[in-house]
Order: sequence, then structure tokens, then C-alpha cells
Amino acid sequence: MEKHSENTGNALNLEEVLKYQKDAIVSRTLVNRKTGTVTLFAFDKNQGLSEHTAPFDALVYVTDGEAEIQISGKPNRVKKGEFIVMPAKKPHSLKAIEKFKMMLVMIRS
Repeated sequence: MEKHSENTGNALNLEEVLKYQKDAIVSRTLVNRKTGTVTLFAFDKNQGLSEHTAPFDALVYVTDGEAEIQISGKPNRVKKGEFIVMPAKKPHSLKAIEKFKMMLVMIRS
């Protein structure tokens, strides 16, 4: 069964949808379908996700701050207003250079 967001059809402000929490990573799924997901994340400074892989391409759009996103060992600095695609089955990791927020879009096809 697909989950439908309680916010479907309502305008939202990205700055207000998800707040930073000290020494933590916070997430909120906006869309969760068989065909893909859209999830917001807020990382406090120095927080991150260890190296992992995903079965599908994932687009990361940074909405605030700056992060280092490593893909297959190559570091990429990505800041507010920029995006990067993390290819399927390639190891990647994320670390907040400063606190940052991102929108993760994964298409499962």
C-alpha cells in the first residue's frame, strides 16, 4: 500500500517543514510511492551518513548550508542551491560541513 502525504495539495515552505536538531539528523518523507520517494533531511554540523549504496539513482538538492558528498571515493562540495546525482550501486557518503538541509529524490525504475 502506498503512503500518501498529509500535505498533498498544500503549499509548504521548505525552511519551515523541517527544523535542525542539535547533534542529530532529522528526516521527513513527503512522497512515498512504489515508483519513488521524496524525503527532506536536516543535518547538524559534522553529522553524516556512512558509506553505503542504493539500488537506484538518487538526486540530492541542497536547500540550506553545505555538505561533502563522496561518490566512489571522490569528494564533492555541494551547497545551497546546488544538486548532485548519486548513481545507483555506487558507494556514497554524506557529511555536513556546516548544518545543511537537503531534498533526496529517488526514482525506483
